[in-house]
Amino acid sequence: MTRHALSERHLLCDELLRLGPDAPTKCDGWSTSDLAAHLVIREGRPDLAAGAWLPFLRDRLEREQSRMARGDYAALVERVRAGAPVWNPMHFEKVDEMANLVEYFVHHEDVRRAQPDWEPRELAGNLQHALWVAVRRSSRLMFRKSPTGIVLVAEGHGRHSAKLPDAHGTVVVRGTPAELVLYAYGRKDVARVELSGDADDIAALQAAELGIS
Repeated sequence: MTRHALSERHLLCDELLRLGPDAPTKCDGWSTSDLAAHLVIREGRPDLAAGAWLPFLRDRLEREQSRMARGDYAALVERVRAGAPVWNPMHFEKVDEMANLVEYFVHHEDVRRAQPDWEPRELAGNLQHALWVAVRRSSRLMFRKSPTGIVLVAEGHGRHSAKLPDAHGTVVVRGTPAELVLYAYGRKDVARVELSGDADDIAALQAAELGIS
């Protein structure tokens, strides 16, 4: 089994160590140390991670994430590299690949693309295919707030209707699977995609909030 999620995890950790704890990321308001703390909490502290969805736990999550981010940065990154604890289903290879491929790919790019003079990576065909499968699977959720219809097109991989038109017409979003993933997950300012459709529809899509939040 090809473990793209594991590869992206290690590449992200290498980049986090190279840049240090105070580098910017594309996660709004987060430095590299904040991002590393988020990933440790996501996999190892479900009691805290629930604060992302439950307002009455949010303050506790933010306090603990901030505390972790201010600690030993190298040790924090190594906790990310070590992966999920054995009690977490994400510890197992198949679950890790399904649950973490997009998570670690997007966050790796969050770090890379926040730095000056970044360029897209040349990704292997099987990784692009895995990302295409992933973006099709999650597209309804990611584009649920779009006021337009959405058709995703990745040359060599196919096309996918992600959302039917609502208040506006349909916008076609073209790019590699990697860039489509980044666009769908709200990284519109750094995702290298081509949008085609009515100008008003494109403007409405660009103004919309995409992703999980």
